[in-house]
Amino acid sequence: MKKITKRKALILLSIGLFVIASSQIFSHFIELTDFTKGSFIGIGIGLLLTSIVFGNFKTVQ
Repeated sequence: MKKITKRKALILLSIGLFVIASSQIFSHFIELTDFTKGSFIGIGIGLLLTSIVFGNFKTVQ
């Protein structure tokens, strides 16, 4: 696959962290099913891994 830019990778990274954190907050205040909690955490981890694997984080030399 194609590499994504550093800016897009950082956006995906922050969205993934936000999804995981919001699922934890929602599950604390609202009773969520295991499927819903797992789906949110899975989507968040998928976004994090996508940003790390396909992100262009090479430094300039």
